[in-house]
Amino acid sequence: MSAPQVAGWRVYRGTGEPLDPAERDRRWPAPPRWRAFDGGPDEPPAPSEDPDLRRRLGTATAPAGPDPREVDVVNAALLLRRPLLVTGRAGSGRSSLAYRIARELGLGRVLHWPVSAHDTVRAGLYQHDPLGRVRAGRGDDRSVGDELGEHLSLGPLGTALLPYRAPRVLLVDELDQSDIDLPQQLRTVFDDGGFDIPELVRAAGRSPEVTVHTADPGGRATVRGGRVRCHEFPLVVMTCTEDRVFPPAFLRHCLRLRLADPDEAALLRMVDAHFAERPAGAAGLVRAYLDRRHGPDAPTLDQLLDAVQLAAADADDAPDWDRLAEVLWRGGPTADPE
Repeated sequence: MSAPQVAGWRVYRGTGEPLDPAERDRRWPAPPRWRAFDGGPDEPPAPSEDPDLRRRLGTATAPAGPDPREVDVVNAALLLRRPLLVTGRAGSGRSSLAYRIARELGLGRVLHWPVSAHDTVRAGLYQHDPLGRVRAGRGDDRSVGDELGEHLSLGPLGTALLPYRAPRVLLVDELDQSDIDLPQQLRTVFDDGGFDIPELVRAAGRSPEVTVHTADPGGRATVRGGRVRCHEFPLVVMTCTEDRVFPPAFLRHCLRLRLADPDEAALLRMVDAHFAERPAGAAGLVRAYLDRRHGPDAPTLDQLLDAVQLAAADADDAPDWDRLAEVLWRGGPTADPE
């Protein structure tokens, strides 16, 4: 996808409106020499159908003024091939940013890695099932590479680093939950733009090419010489809360973006994206959400949408807003709806 750099390097606009692929490719910035990688390209395009986009974002909403800082930081990450570290309070849209970028730029299915406290970098790169290979037994008509490939799967990070012609979007969710060593391990992989799979490196003399599973549904990819290396560095969106302290070397490798809490207009646009017609009382529920979101029992955005859905289902009757709040938000009385 790398092309000669042209005027107007900001390919991401932050409007939510999909960009024409031909225009996207024409404006796509070439990488700096120190962030250019030599893998491939030989992988097919990313899966274009991503059911999570509509489920998470709804339909395209009415245009809103984009956040200039968000637009600048995302475009800088695309140009410099650097990961994004996105902070903000719950409900600020940290995870949604990855899906918004993927939809606007037509980058296909988002690869999602929800980080747990026990994950090492290998959990995101690949998984090997040696016991499954032993149980399956070795057939006389299968090579060592075939056996290995059947029991080896690339994780979300490993899949994102395949040599695609266009970058994949990788969401590393809740990095603040990670083990203390994971950020530094990630920095090494991001620096290299790839990684080795020791099980395949050892077998490379007999099986130089091995087809393995990927993190895409039904996906397969060919790994050569046991080495995975990207062609276009993926757009990596890492989310975390603001109270996690990361090593300075890791932070220097990232571009950082703090998302502000959405205001009433932004929340109403979110509601409009998920409903064909704004339900009666939605504005009141949004205001009630705003009143509660910084309290000890702050509702989530999903709970706000649930409340609006109940209001829509109860449109013929006057809803008991206090009862809805008690059921969904575990709190006291809400603001009066419109």
